[in-house]
Amino acid sequence: MIHEDEASDAFAPRDALDALDALDVQDDTEPEATRRDAGEAESSRASRGWWDRNADEYQQDHGTFLGDDRFVWGPEGLDEVEAELLGPVDSLKGLDVLEIGAGAAQCSRWLVAQGARPVAVDLSHRQLQHALRIGGGEDGVGLVQADAGVLPFRDGSFDLACSAYGAVPFVADPVKVFREVHRVLRPGGRWVFSVTHPIRWAFPDEPGPEGLSVSASYFDRTPYVEQDEQGRAVYVEHHRTLGDRIRDVVAGGFRLVDLVEPEWPAWNSSEWGGWSPLRGNLIPGSAIFVCVRD
Repeated sequence: MIHEDEASDAFAPRDALDALDALDVQDDTEPEATRRDAGEAESSRASRGWWDRNADEYQQDHGTFLGDDRFVWGPEGLDEVEAELLGPVDSLKGLDVLEIGAGAAQCSRWLVAQGARPVAVDLSHRQLQHALRIGGGEDGVGLVQADAGVLPFRDGSFDLACSAYGAVPFVADPVKVFREVHRVLRPGGRWVFSVTHPIRWAFPDEPGPEGLSVSASYFDRTPYVEQDEQGRAVYVEHHRTLGDRIRDVVAGGFRLVDLVEPEWPAWNSSEWGGWSPLRGNLIPGSAIFVCVRD
């Protein structure tokens, strides 16, 4: 789960992000972690609030790894330059591309460099402010704040859609998202997205030896929720088994053409939440689904 619980004051908006609006002061009370049902509206509200509150820390902690204009599929560091899951790099020139859950639009900025015309969508206003900070508003990336389940685009607007850990793990109804992506894609368009590998839900979210023993049922689809003292969700992540994900892709109208489980590369010595070289050499941490709209 791409999510850190530790707070940090090292990235003060007024100092490092003087072009951005400062956020309201938040309650410092540690949320309660639990497993319970969380519907579509509650999940969306929690995700928007969490990413608005934590965008500064997230970009501070992971910005160097992600780069300003790289396309990285996940914590393993699989780069689209080598993977070519969207297709050969030369084939991207001139394509209209939709990036969903774009964060600071690092992937979209890479797509611009390949000659594509990307639009970066994110639920979080603060994440898109980081996109403006990095790109200066003149990087050729269109920025749109929207829910992935209600995309504000006409049918057949894009040649390609992608998402690197954006939106899909956090929505209660992934089929709704997939159908929206299907709607805005032109026939023959690819939809490529990465998520936490489903098997990781059976293990503790720890990078060390304590994270190597099964602690939960892989088949328990109950969402992971962090909630405040009033029981309101402030963070929600949804688990789907591998079979569920494939069925969701099909129900969304797509044909699955590849399922990539990146191996942990020797050069990557970093830890990120439960991801680490130790775990990455034993169990998969990410799953990338390559789909086609026929």
